[in-house]
Amino acid sequence: MNQSFGQLIREARKDKGFSQRELAKLIGLDFTYLSKLENDRADYPPKEDVIRSLAQHLDLNEEELIFLAGRIPQRDEDFIKQNYKGMPALFRRMQENPDFAKRVFREATQPENEEKQG
Repeated sequence: MNQSFGQLIREARKDKGFSQRELAKLIGLDFTYLSKLENDRADYPPKEDVIRSLAQHLDLNEEELIFLAGRIPQRDEDFIKQNYKGMPALFRRMQENPDFAKRVFREATQPENEEKQG
């Protein structure tokens, strides 16, 4: 299930019973911008605080939504800057070798999955 940022927030908004105008007012956005976001036609992704607010009102995972919007959470951005020399090689290797990427993601999420189950 690969949804775009816009598809995900539109579906979540409808599931919560919000109109675009209602949700935009709660978030403090112009509803035309929210409409563009939902249709993946916005010229730029929303700022991190807007995405976090959307996630909170729509019961979505804030950090996953930030990445789906094409942004990097501030705390992760700091980590990337600290490790800037290795990041290009890591991303290139993950893109060129899907099995390696799957192993990295499995290892990265394993403690979280164990916490959720335990």
